[in-house]
Amino acid sequence: MNENELSKIVVDCIFKVHKNLGPGLLESAYEECLFYELSKTSLNIERQKPLPLFYETIRMEIGYRLDFLIDNKVVIEVKAVEAVNDVHKAQVITYLKLSGTKLALLVNFNVVLIKDGIKRIVNNL
Repeated sequence: MNENELSKIVVDCIFKVHKNLGPGLLESAYEECLFYELSKTSLNIERQKPLPLFYETIRMEIGYRLDFLIDNKVVIEVKAVEAVNDVHKAQVITYLKLSGTKLALLVNFNVVLIKDGIKRIVNNL
């Protein structure tokens, strides 16, 4: 599957979680429930995947983690914040660059309509 096909499946899971829980919970609750929904699909899901930083020739394990990596192609970053701002988007762009993937979904579950909480971010490599 390509990134767009994968993201459609992920978005369906996101909608289901938000429909059942609504806004107002902690990020960890949404992440756990999204993992449950994603695990019911046939996708390869990596949760809290360590992401190393390479500086010159040195590999550094300094604590970056992807909330989800789907089929080694799509990054999912889960938030439950009042508003997504530029620093959240910059974080996701950095994750795309470090992971070498092309597509990420930045998902803020703390919204009334989940369609307003999903930001698609593309890395033009």
